[in-house]
Amino acid sequence: MEKPWLNEYPPGVPATLDLDPSESVVDIADRAIRRFADRPAFSNLGRTISYREFDELSRRFAAWLQTLPGVVPGDRIAIMLPNLIQYPVVLLGAWRVGLVVVNVNPMYTPPELEHQLNNSGAKVLVVLAQRAGVFAEVQARVGVAHVLVTGIGDLLGFPRGPLVNLVMRYVRRMPVADVPGAIEWSAVEETDPRSYSPVALPKGADLACLQYTGGTTGRSRGAMLSHANLVANVRQINTWFSSRVVPGQEIMVTPLPLYHVYALMCNCLCYMDTGGHNLLITDPRNLKRFIAELRGWKFTSITGVNTLYQSLVDHPDIRTVDFSSLKLTSAGGMAVLPATARRWKEITGVMIHEGYGLSETSPVVTSNPVTLTEYNGSIGVPLSSTIVSLRHDDGTEVPMGEAGELCVHGPQVMQGYWNDEAATASATTSDGFFRTGDIAVMDERGYFRIVDRKKDMIAVSGLKVYPNEIEAAITHHPAVVEAACIGVPDDRTGEAVKVFLVLRQGEQLSVDEVRSYLRKSLAPYKIPRHVEFRDSLPKSNVGKILRRELRE
Repeated sequence: MEKPWLNEYPPGVPATLDLDPSESVVDIADRAIRRFADRPAFSNLGRTISYREFDELSRRFAAWLQTLPGVVPGDRIAIMLPNLIQYPVVLLGAWRVGLVVVNVNPMYTPPELEHQLNNSGAKVLVVLAQRAGVFAEVQARVGVAHVLVTGIGDLLGFPRGPLVNLVMRYVRRMPVADVPGAIEWSAVEETDPRSYSPVALPKGADLACLQYTGGTTGRSRGAMLSHANLVANVRQINTWFSSRVVPGQEIMVTPLPLYHVYALMCNCLCYMDTGGHNLLITDPRNLKRFIAELRGWKFTSITGVNTLYQSLVDHPDIRTVDFSSLKLTSAGGMAVLPATARRWKEITGVMIHEGYGLSETSPVVTSNPVTLTEYNGSIGVPLSSTIVSLRHDDGTEVPMGEAGELCVHGPQVMQGYWNDEAATASATTSDGFFRTGDIAVMDERGYFRIVDRKKDMIAVSGLKVYPNEIEAAITHHPAVVEAACIGVPDDRTGEAVKVFLVLRQGEQLSVDEVRSYLRKSLAPYKIPRHVEFRDSLPKSNVGKILRRELRE
């Protein structure tokens, strides 16, 4: 196939990379630790740790894991934390003993958490103290053998750390639930890092993560990402941006959650590879505090989604931030709106470089070149060693300029879906390309644009929402006969959830009652922004509800 995008590559970026398939993420981390030992690695809530301290903390955690009975290499460890220093410490510590990381959204409801823990077979859970109550509700129905509870202040040092934990519990009144058998973070701190034994270091072919992503039914499934997958994408991304990144000198703002594959890779692992300094933002929704944090740093890079950038440019305090050191602004997860891109550049002087990826591709597939000076509304061109092919349903390629399903081949593509051979097979073409489910077009220069979704998935601030899940949840309500869910355009979140309901005769429901009911089983971003009551819903001749007519 033709690859016109190769002519758009920045100087020095090759068409293919020479990758070592045996390399693991631990190898990347250890090289960075040796090279940048005394450089700052992570900062969060007033505490900064160096790469040397990061190494010691990760080995301490690894040594603690090795004391747990019944935990062996290949077992799964679920991490249910916001952006705290504990997150990268747990990540690297788990990988040091050959465990497979399961990243969990800390805002999950009990049903969502129960599904992910049971599906992954997680044996260990690390959970934020204030979210332990969610786990307590499902503990008896999952197979987690060891639960480690950590407070926000546990790695902030003395006296700040204990004070923060006290404030969270007694001033902000966020009590910690009683989880039978739970272990406190102090048990990790009491472990001697020198007792860690590197007897189970992972190889490239070993699984590194089960990165959960929604399926066509709305039930999340785990994309199996190997160490080689992650290392390949780190190499692809860092080669792409090499002209903008000075090893050991960059300061990266990380407002997106590390449980999301975008921040995990583009912020945590990519900047670890180059000795960067990650500023972990625990609660970016508190814009005033977030912007105040930005004012304290001469940061050089930031990643985000359109919603975040739009919120920042709308905030009056954003013009008090010094952007003079900013070199790189990256965006993914959802389409960047032209107005947002324009205002961001007006305020910061830096263009938003938009890319595209998925959990199944570790995640980055395409990106706009760093040499681009103006926003173009595209998702860019494929990275090195990556082939993108637009296909008809029968697997044949579409002609230039026509829309087709975006299919990907490259070293960053997952190993398959965890315990779901059927889903893996349906997502793979006969010649080994991954079917993304997104419809795109390519122009004559090789730039791709997403034009539609093959499925009915809704993207709310870059987070996936599946209509079937919403419909299933609301139709459990005794007053609801039928439900249909679609995405509608939204200026702030890209898309918003809209649900159409048909009620049983004589029944009544208010919009607030609908939302209140759904909050019991769905994460906040899945709650419908719009609710419309109807006498009937459009259906096909076999009785299937026609969402496309509701969109029209």
